[in-house]
Amino acid sequence: MSNRKIGSGRLFTESETRAGAAVCVIGATVAKKLFSSEDPVGQKIRLEKLSCQVIGVLQSKGQNSMGMDQDDIAIIPLRTFQRRVSGKTDIGIFQVKVSESSSSEKAIRDITALLRERRHLSAKDEDNFSVMDTKEIATMMTGTTRTLTALLSAVAAISLLVGGIGIMNIMLVSVTERTREIGIRLAIGALEREVLVQFLVESVVLSSLGGLVGIFLALGSSVFLASILRVPFIFNPGIVILAFIFSAAVGVIFGYFPALKAARMDPIEALRYE
Repeated sequence: MSNRKIGSGRLFTESETRAGAAVCVIGATVAKKLFSSEDPVGQKIRLEKLSCQVIGVLQSKGQNSMGMDQDDIAIIPLRTFQRRVSGKTDIGIFQVKVSESSSSEKAIRDITALLRERRHLSAKDEDNFSVMDTKEIATMMTGTTRTLTALLSAVAAISLLVGGIGIMNIMLVSVTERTREIGIRLAIGALEREVLVQFLVESVVLSSLGGLVGIFLALGSSVFLASILRVPFIFNPGIVILAFIFSAAVGVIFGYFPALKAARMDPIEALRYE
């Protein structure tokens, strides 16, 4: 049961497991969805073509490292699954828990030897099965996560660069079109710093609006995908705030050159511009 503890009710008895009884243990999320505040123990639910009686509810475990809800689960005895659901007696995958004092390498060797014996494999035959340590799986998942993180970071960096160049071009066009306006402001006593701040603010507003649009689109897409894939939607305000700050920073960085160009204009040349 993967170290799961019972919250209410009970687990399967040995006789129920051997007989393939139509009983099940459900997670807290399933209990809440199907029965709300009502006690589900003793009630019947349908799992595909199997109608089974709920005999227990697991303690809540929350989400795992991948964001999957570990309480959205229903468990039935193995023989019940074989006889009443799949119709097959073979087992495609199973887990073995090793005690803390035991060596995982020795356990893998023992399991491999037992499976080879049960499958009648000679010394010359290769294994027609695989035995994996959860540490190996965790290492693989960590490597995959790092690769995806690096890939997404590269895509995000390129997107920020392209967006920043776009903002800089827009601000350069704006400065060119408002050359006479800038010249008039400088001629009547506006400081270079004031002109610089004006165009920096415009650039930041432009990039921030783009960031807000991107945030809302990302949230909407995440909610939509979560509903389709049936995974929990996780909202992290810190990530949203960080994304907005990055958007504003892009405006400052890529808007500085156009703003500086506007602030350093010669008022006389600017007034002559047509």
